[in-house]
Formats: sequence, structure tokens, C-alpha cells
Amino acid sequence: MSEIRIALSKRKLIFAFIASIIFVAIGIKFILKPESYVSFSHRNFELIRIVGYASLIFFGLCLIYIIFKAFDKKPGLIVNENGITDNSNFTSFGLIEWSEIIGIRTEQVMSTKFILIDVLSPEKFIQNSPKFKATLMKSNLKMYGTPLSITSNSLSYNFNELEKLLKTEFDKYRNTPNR
Repeated sequence: MSEIRIALSKRKLIFAFIASIIFVAIGIKFILKPESYVSFSHRNFELIRIVGYASLIFFGLCLIYIIFKAFDKKPGLIVNENGITDNSNFTSFGLIEWSEIIGIRTEQVMSTKFILIDVLSPEKFIQNSPKFKATLMKSNLKMYGTPLSITSNSLSYNFNELEKLLKTEFDKYRNTPNR
């Protein structure tokens, strides 16, 4: 198998950067001027402030992550004879060996599609991750039955083509004699 390298999409990262800045700004406005956002149905200043803090924290962290990713020279995804090396998102694990993978499937939450990588030992991947990432991976495990997911949101690659590529390469690995 030849190695396939898929780059991170600078265009998608720029879009995410701009969107994160907008939501951070909105969060700050909610915190500083909650009375400006009071309506007939939403009169609670504190609730507006809480939403502002949540927006500031979540999108602020997204902004920091996006800045790091913008300067990341590593490919977003590598597919080769060893397996899938994922560097595409915050919960990326690195190399997922073909021998660890038992299935590849797709899920969709609202408009976002993602590929789930079912593995023999999910706990092994969680235990070998930093604490915050492990917490997110545990949440993935609880919701989807696996801690590992890949999306094309930050990749220079079409989702359907990515799904086809990963499933095809996994099938090639499984159908190779002496495995």
C-alpha cells in the first residue's frame, strides 16, 4: 500500500478562526451588557451572563486550538500499511494500527458527519491520552461505542471520499493473507 497524506485545510481553519472570534465577541457582549439581550421570553440577566461565559470559554479554547493547528506542519491524516495516523482534531490519537481496528462506520449529528473507528481495546486509547482528551474520548465511547472519530472538517478532503478511502484500505488489510 502506498502512503496517502491528507493535509489540514488552511481555508477551513481560517473559517473556524473567524467564527470562533465572532462567538468570543458575542460571549463578551453577553457578559458585559446582558441587559441589551433581554427579551420578553428571556429576562434573566444571569442566564445571559452564563451563556456568555460558556461561549467565551468554549470558543476561546477553540480559538487557541485553531491557532496551534494553523502552525501544525504535520498532515491531518496519513493512511499507510501500518494503519491510520490521525492529527485532524482535538481528540486525535495518532497512529491507530490496522490490527487494532475492528470496524469503520459513519455517524451524523445534525449536519456534521464523522467516521467512527471501532477498536479492540478502547480503554487502551483512553488510558494513553492526556486527562482532558481522555475525558472527551470517554464521552465518545459512551455515546458511540468507540473513543476514536475522524471528521473531514479540518482536512483538505471530501468526507465521502475519506469514508470510501478508509473503508477500502481497511478491507484491503483484512483481506490480506497471513494477518
